[in-house]
Amino acid sequence: MTNPLLAPIDEFIDYQAIRPEHIEPALDMLLAHARQDIEQLVEQPQPTWDSLVEALHDATEKLWRAWSISRHLNAVVNTPELREAVNACLPKVSAFATWMGQHQKLYAQYKALAAASDEQSLDAPKKRAIELALQNFVLGGAELDEQKRELFAKNQEEQATTSQQFSENVLDSTDHWALYITDEAQLDGIPDDVKAAAQQAAEKDGKEGWKLTLQMPCYLPVMQYAHRQELRKTLYKAFATIASDQSDDTQWDNSQAIEKLLQLRIQEAELLGFEHFAALQLQTRMADSAEQITEFLHYLAERSKPYAQSDFQSLTDFARQELGIEAIEPWDVAYVSEQMKKARYDYSEDEVKQYFTEPHVLQGLFSVAENLFGAQFKQIEAPTWHQDARVYEVSQKGAPVGYLYIDLYARQGKQSGAWVGSERHRRRNTLGADYLPIAYLTCNFSAPQNGRPALFTHDDVITLFHESGHALHHLLSKVDEPDVAAFSAVEWDAIELPSQFMENFCWDWSVVKDMSSHVDTQEPLPKELFERMLAAKNFLSGMQMVRQIEFALFDMLIHSQTRGLSIDEVLDTLDSVRQEVAVVFPPSWHRFPHHFSHLFAGGYAAGYYSYKWAEVLSADAFSAFEEAAKEKNSPSTLVPEVGQRFLDEILAVGGIRPSAESFRAFRGRDATPEALLRHSGLVQESAA
Repeated sequence: MTNPLLAPIDEFIDYQAIRPEHIEPALDMLLAHARQDIEQLVEQPQPTWDSLVEALHDATEKLWRAWSISRHLNAVVNTPELREAVNACLPKVSAFATWMGQHQKLYAQYKALAAASDEQSLDAPKKRAIELALQNFVLGGAELDEQKRELFAKNQEEQATTSQQFSENVLDSTDHWALYITDEAQLDGIPDDVKAAAQQAAEKDGKEGWKLTLQMPCYLPVMQYAHRQELRKTLYKAFATIASDQSDDTQWDNSQAIEKLLQLRIQEAELLGFEHFAALQLQTRMADSAEQITEFLHYLAERSKPYAQSDFQSLTDFARQELGIEAIEPWDVAYVSEQMKKARYDYSEDEVKQYFTEPHVLQGLFSVAENLFGAQFKQIEAPTWHQDARVYEVSQKGAPVGYLYIDLYARQGKQSGAWVGSERHRRRNTLGADYLPIAYLTCNFSAPQNGRPALFTHDDVITLFHESGHALHHLLSKVDEPDVAAFSAVEWDAIELPSQFMENFCWDWSVVKDMSSHVDTQEPLPKELFERMLAAKNFLSGMQMVRQIEFALFDMLIHSQTRGLSIDEVLDTLDSVRQEVAVVFPPSWHRFPHHFSHLFAGGYAAGYYSYKWAEVLSADAFSAFEEAAKEKNSPSTLVPEVGQRFLDEILAVGGIRPSAESFRAFRGRDATPEALLRHSGLVQESAA
C-alpha cells in the first residue's frame, strides 16, 4: 500500500489521500530509519558540516514533515480516529526527540564540529546553527547523568501527552456545547448573516430555529450585539467555563492537566539546574530574567491603567445613561462597548464588515506583500485537507520561493483561534536541491452564506494580516539552514515582531480603500467612515492593554514558582493579578486558565509576555515607515525602500543572529516602548 505520508520531501502531500490508518505505520517506519541513520553518522572520526548536520537533516526531515502534517490535520479536521492515531504516535515522537537531544555521541560530534569550525571555514549562519544546537543539547538534558536523563525523558513524554489532552478537552468542551433558540425575538440585535449561519447550523442538526455555539464567528457577535442580557450571560458563562469543573459537562475538566503540567515544568527546570521554569525558558529568549519581564509589564501597567480606569468609567456612565444598565456585568462589556462605539463614532462593526469581502481582503493583503517585499501570490491546484483550504505559490522576481496553504473558516472539529504552522523549511541539501518552505495559515472566520462571499470584520482583517506576518517570516527567508530558520531559531519573544508589524497596514487608508468592496454595491469603504474608524482605533485601548498585561503577569507568576500549584492556587494567583492591574472582574465561577491554550498547549508557557515585548519592537519598526512617509510627504506608509530593508534585516535573515542585532540593523538603534504607547493612544498628550 502506498502511504501518502511517505511521499518524497520535494513533492506536495496528497492530503485527501491521508487516512488515520496511514499515520502510525508511516511514523514507525520513519522513526526506525532515523534512529538507524543517526547511529551510523555518529561513528565518523571527524565530522564535517555535510557529514553531520546535513546528514542529520537527511535522516529526520521526512519524519518531522510527517509528524507536522499529522498534528496539523488533527487540529483542522479532527475526528476520533485521527486523534487516536496521533495520540498513539505522540509518546514515540516525544521519546525520539528526547533521545536525540540526549544522545551522547551526537553531542560529542557537535562539540567536535564546533572546535573545528574555523578550520573548516564555516560561515556565520553555520556557526550560529552549531551554537544553538549545543545549547539545545544542554537544555535537552545531554549533560545529565543516566538516571536523570531517564527522568527527563519521562518528563518530556508526560508533558507532551498532557498538553495534547488539554487541547483535546478544550476542543471537545467547545464543540459539545450548543444552545438551540426557537423564538427569534431572543436573537434581537444579532446581525442577519450570523443568524443565517445559526439557522443553517440548526437545520444541519435536524432542529428548528437557530443553533448558537461557542465558535468565535457565533460567540463574538452574540456578545457584541444581542440585546437580551440573559442570552449574553448564558453564552458568556458557557465560554468562561470551557473544559472546567464549572462547565455543563465536567468530563473535559482541565484542572488536573494544569496542575500536572505545572509540576512537570518545575521538575524539568530542577533537573536542568534552574530555579524555576521561567528561568529555564528565558535561556532562549531576548529577555534576561523573570524580574526584567515583570518590571517591563509593571511599567506598561503603570502607564496604561489610568486610561483603562477612564475607559471603564466611560462605559459605566454610558450604560447607565443610554442603555438603562445600572451596573455593568462582564457579559455586558462587549455589548456596551459596541453600543457606545456606535453612538460615539456613528458606525458599528457590522456596518464595516459589509465592505470587507474575502476576495478583496486577500487581494489587498497580497498587494501589501508585493509592494513591501516584492512577494507575489498565485493560487494553484494542489490537494488540501478540506474544501475550504486553498494553496498559493509565493514568488519573488518571477521565481517561486515557497507555498502557502490558507484555511480561513470555523467549523466543527477545528481547533479555535488563528495560527501559522510549517510543513517544510527552506533547505539546500547535500545534492544541491532546493526545498522551498511550506506554511499553513489557519483562522476561524465566518464562512460564506447564501452564495455571497465571506464577510470579515475589521478585527478579522487585522488577524489575517497578523498571521500573514508569521507566514512571510517563514516563506521569504533566504536562510538555507533549517536550524537557523525563523521558526527554529528566532527567540520566542521576538517571533511576533513580523506579525504585529503587519497589523499596522490595516490602518493605512491606501490599503483599506483598495481591499474594501461592499458586498452589495461593490463601492470601497467611504473615506468618511474610515476616518470614524481611525478616530475609534484606540477606543478602550487602556482596557485592552491591561487585559493583555493581566494574562502575561499571571503566566510569569505561575511559572516563577519553585513548587507545584493546586488549581485553587492557580485561580488565586489570577485573582491577585487582577486586583493589581484589571478594571473588569469576572465572577468566581470564571475559569479562564482551563482553556488558556497558549500556556498549556501552545508553547507560550512563561512566554505570554512576548506579545507585548514584540509589540514594542513592531511599533518601533513601523515608526520607520511613518518617518519615511512623512519625509516623502506621502499619505501612505507603504514605502518600498523601507520594506526592502525590513525584508533584508528582519524577514530574510531568520535566526542567523540574535533578534536584537537584527532590529538594530534595521532601525539603527535599540527599541523603545514610546511608539507602542503612542500607537495605543496611551500618552499624556492624548489624555482627556
